[in-house]
Amino acid sequence: MSTPLFDLTLTEEQRMTREGMRKMVRDSLFPQSRAADDAAKASAELLNSIAGFGLALMPMPEALGGVGMPRSPLSNALAVEDLAEGDISHTLAALQPMAAVNALVDFGSEEQQERWLPAMATETFTGAAIALTEPRATFEPSSPATTAQSGNGQVVLNGVKSLVPLAEQCEWFVVVAAEKGEVAAFIVPKDAAGLTIQSEAYMGLRSAEPATLTLESVTVPEADRLPGFDLDRLLGLSRIGQCALAVGCCQAVMEYAIPYVNERKAFGEPIAWRQSVAFMVANMAIEIEGMRLMMLRAASRAEQGLDFHKEAYLAQLLCMEKAMEIGTNGIQLFGGAGFVRDYPLEMWYRNLRSIAVLHGSLMV
Repeated sequence: MSTPLFDLTLTEEQRMTREGMRKMVRDSLFPQSRAADDAAKASAELLNSIAGFGLALMPMPEALGGVGMPRSPLSNALAVEDLAEGDISHTLAALQPMAAVNALVDFGSEEQQERWLPAMATETFTGAAIALTEPRATFEPSSPATTAQSGNGQVVLNGVKSLVPLAEQCEWFVVVAAEKGEVAAFIVPKDAAGLTIQSEAYMGLRSAEPATLTLESVTVPEADRLPGFDLDRLLGLSRIGQCALAVGCCQAVMEYAIPYVNERKAFGEPIAWRQSVAFMVANMAIEIEGMRLMMLRAASRAEQGLDFHKEAYLAQLLCMEKAMEIGTNGIQLFGGAGFVRDYPLEMWYRNLRSIAVLHGSLMV
């Protein structure tokens, strides 16, 4: 059976948006990434700059303050890739509202959208996030340990969620929980009784300020259940987001390494003249192109309304494996300098290692 073609032709608006993002990445995002990582704190200026591109506004109905454009997983994936080339942590943090808005647009009722989306209709950062990942080695998205018990028009949630970016700044969360053998999702406001937020120190994604949510008999009305929740769609679109993060950062690793290996001399000649070094850089380029094409194929199929879950899963498998390889080889090319904090290689390595454990965080 033939496979439908996928279209990667960019519109004029997509091209203009990419140009603006790339300029911001060069001028602001990358230059400030190390200081933010050292401080383990996101920059409000950068969060607002990224929010200014309006990615969260695009799918929101015009009546609620949004743009009312059709959802574009392809445009969102391209945006994630461009921003991640500057810094994965700020990209993940700044695009959490987009992911949460997308969840409400895809799965929420009109009443839920009317209640929660108008406050998100701004070009400054307003926090909201999806809480799916849990802090256990055997975590499986389709079998969360967080539980939901419903009755008398209310739902009681109990469990722990981890790796929630900028949780302290979020106004509400989309919490995924198990209920009677099924998986459901609920809107939980930040000030809900029984909800506590604990900042955590992680190896990577430091300036995303990831935190743990503990839900102890958190009670929300039945009306806050997302009626159209589709876990497969959430995971598929989030896998595309993961891949875009990996592709962007890996591109940064390669572009940073190429001038170094051409200028660094050993035994009287550039180390790039050594086959082992040249082949390592060439393999980086090959793998990144493969990662990018698999990611874009999944995003394009999602945008066309075609089944994309297999493509997204295969892209995730490739991108998570090759991202670690490219991050490791980036350090290898720099030798001992790769571990020195004067260079961004070790930060990129830590961030690439961290995104492999994200689940459902960046729904494009």
